[in-house]
Amino acid sequence: MMRKIFVAIAFAALAIGWTGARVSAQEQDNMLPAEHKRLFREGAKLWPIYCNTCHNARPGSEKAPYEWDLIIMHMRTLGNLPQEDTNAILEYLKAR
Repeated sequence: MMRKIFVAIAFAALAIGWTGARVSAQEQDNMLPAEHKRLFREGAKLWPIYCNTCHNARPGSEKAPYEWDLIIMHMRTLGNLPQEDTNAILEYLKAR
């Protein structure tokens, strides 16, 4: 019984993280190239702070864009990352 409750809470947390961590495809299409560059630079600065403490650097091409979406959703929930930082790190991961 407790396991079912825990699983339900975990899925709810992931769903909340998913809706908050993701920049929609339409929003990405509307972003100017300068905004992509700004987010990339910011993500490059933030990745060592948030991610490198536990993860080795890997090429962004190692994962498909949808996989980075899932990974960042999960890590945002675990690490309690701010929305702006999450978006920058996601842009960095997808563009490398």
